[in-house]
Amino acid sequence: MRMAFINESPKTKNSASAYLLQDLKLLFLQDDAIISDYNFNKPSLSKEEMEQLKDYDIFVFSFPLYFDGIPSHLLNCLIQLESFLASVREIDIKVYSIVNCGFYEGHQTKLAIEMMENWCSKAGLKWGQGLGIGAGGMLPMIKNVPLGQGPKRNLEKSLRQLANNILNGSSGENMFISPNIPRIFYKFAAEMGWRKSIKANGLKKKDLSIQR
Repeated sequence: MRMAFINESPKTKNSASAYLLQDLKLLFLQDDAIISDYNFNKPSLSKEEMEQLKDYDIFVFSFPLYFDGIPSHLLNCLIQLESFLASVREIDIKVYSIVNCGFYEGHQTKLAIEMMENWCSKAGLKWGQGLGIGAGGMLPMIKNVPLGQGPKRNLEKSLRQLANNILNGSSGENMFISPNIPRIFYKFAAEMGWRKSIKANGLKKKDLSIQR
């Protein structure tokens, strides 16, 4: 089985999307699956990339939520790839998607996952499963926490289920998870970030409410 792990984060480093693919890859270490990594951080694909992608059995997309949808650069890549695959005969590719968001609740990604499902239908590909993950902005900060421990307990369980479906070539219900920490703690940690930015720019919290 040949799998393409496709990171669509516009960030070139320290992206939650990349860390999620790394964690998923750990679950395939004992299997003979061939995994290749791709980065779609620009609004176009090369002919060489599309020629390579058509020969895979599995696409695993990982990207951040943008305004309840998919990032615009990814949309352009999907349109381009859809057009290219329309000219290819006898393709049999199944698609899985991992979507992370800054909201605590993973179900905020529901619409973006539905967009990927609709794209699969239009492009003539098979939909496998989607995984929506809340508190995505926290993932780079806890990258050294082992999968399945602490705030990543739900993540390990969901990624393992996704990995099993991928290996079996099967489909499953879309999953939505939040981290294993209370919502109020996540909110407090997130607010610490912008408070630090305010201070670094010589401002105070009350300055955020100033209307001009």
